[in-house]
Amino acid sequence: MRKVHIRYLACFALCFCLTCPKGQSQLIASAENIVPNPGFEAYRSHPIGWFYNGKHFTEVMKYWHSPTSASPDVFGPQVQVPQPWAEKGFGNRVPYQGETMVGITVYGCEEGKPHCREYLQVQLIEPLVVGQQYYVEFWASPLDKSIEINELGASFLLEAASSLTDGPLPLTPQIFSNSRIGGHRKHWHKISGYFEATEAADFLIIGNFLPDSLTTTYSNYDNHYPFAYYYIDAVLVRKEPPLLPIPIDEDDLSLIELEKGKTIRLKNIFFETDKAELLPRSFLELKKLLQLMQKHPHLVIEIRGHTDIRGNADYNEDLSLRRARSVVDFLKENGVEMNRVSYIGFGSSQPIASNEDEQGRQLNRRVEFRIVSMEK
Repeated sequence: MRKVHIRYLACFALCFCLTCPKGQSQLIASAENIVPNPGFEAYRSHPIGWFYNGKHFTEVMKYWHSPTSASPDVFGPQVQVPQPWAEKGFGNRVPYQGETMVGITVYGCEEGKPHCREYLQVQLIEPLVVGQQYYVEFWASPLDKSIEINELGASFLLEAASSLTDGPLPLTPQIFSNSRIGGHRKHWHKISGYFEATEAADFLIIGNFLPDSLTTTYSNYDNHYPFAYYYIDAVLVRKEPPLLPIPIDEDDLSLIELEKGKTIRLKNIFFETDKAELLPRSFLELKKLLQLMQKHPHLVIEIRGHTDIRGNADYNEDLSLRRARSVVDFLKENGVEMNRVSYIGFGSSQPIASNEDEQGRQLNRRVEFRIVSMEK
């Protein structure tokens, strides 16, 4: 195991709403929007070439991913559209905002088009609150000469959708367009609506959730393409007043009794796959830890990182150390003195569950903190 102590003082400007580390604020459109990277401007990696399966899109687009084997497309200044597709008009659109937009196929299964349904999925910055009223909005623009449809919408789920196929996902959207999305080529059209959350949800999916047989279609072209394709941009999900608080469990960090030597697991801490970068959903729990440090000015803690057993021991130890350091960086960038925090990486050496199944491995991939001292 590797352990690092931070013994210097640092002062940084408070970041966006005390919920994300420095550099993350541009990925959130506003304090009200609970969709990270809503304009698709941030990439995980440089988008070289074109996408042929959902994994390619997920590897490139930050926070967003494809829930199926089909691949949405990314259009931006760093993306080169292959000539055969460029000749069909793909990419021939100015984004609604910023420099990047994405595109999805939403109709064409019965005509035999490969990847006839494509979807955009993202984990929300905070879960939907039961009884809370929400406003949802995103903008869409049809590909020239493609079929136009009605039923483009947004669905909210507690667990991420995952399918090995490239066909329709049988989900019920909370909001969708009941009128033609198009008519004015090269224009952007707003799909929006209000709904009250009847159950908790963590993920948003955008697409057409109906089979071709139930999808209403239109076309102004005699030689139209046998599929419907839309560019998507500027996604917004926000609470509408009155604002309800996020419910907390009995073991919520804000309710836990503090005691020297006690080790406490941080819930809902998420990282990029095989990386130490925190995902936006982590900031709800990290903000509670920050408030705990502010409420108890003499509290000294040790952040502890753990992985599951997959990967070699040296890699796991290094990954767990870097992930623990990411939590320390969050506290540092929000004003916590570094002589109050140390961090350590245990790798896979301290499992709390079996590594034989995914449920156990998920429990073993964790970040904890141990209370070193509480008094001056």
